[in-house]
Amino acid sequence: MVCECQWGLSSLFFGLFIILAAGVFTFFPAFLDMFDYPWYIELCWLWFFIGCFFTAVGIIWECCDCQAAGRWHNAKAREDEVEDGRVPAPYVMIDA
Repeated sequence: MVCECQWGLSSLFFGLFIILAAGVFTFFPAFLDMFDYPWYIELCWLWFFIGCFFTAVGIIWECCDCQAAGRWHNAKAREDEVEDGRVPAPYVMIDA
């Protein structure tokens, strides 16, 4: 697989960032009575819902384990047996 992007984590954090930005932009008409236009408030809601969508997609992607195996998902590190069928001997560190 050429592209090994982390779609779940990326969309989760991207969605949270958009939600946070929509909240910052909603602060002005809600508390400071600046930019109190209906279209501005509708755009803030639109960006909030876009952020919710990306966050939900990221959570679902991570929970359903949709990420394809690649170099970031090292399956060999989780193997219990060596290739020839033997279990490797545990390593004991000796104090010197």
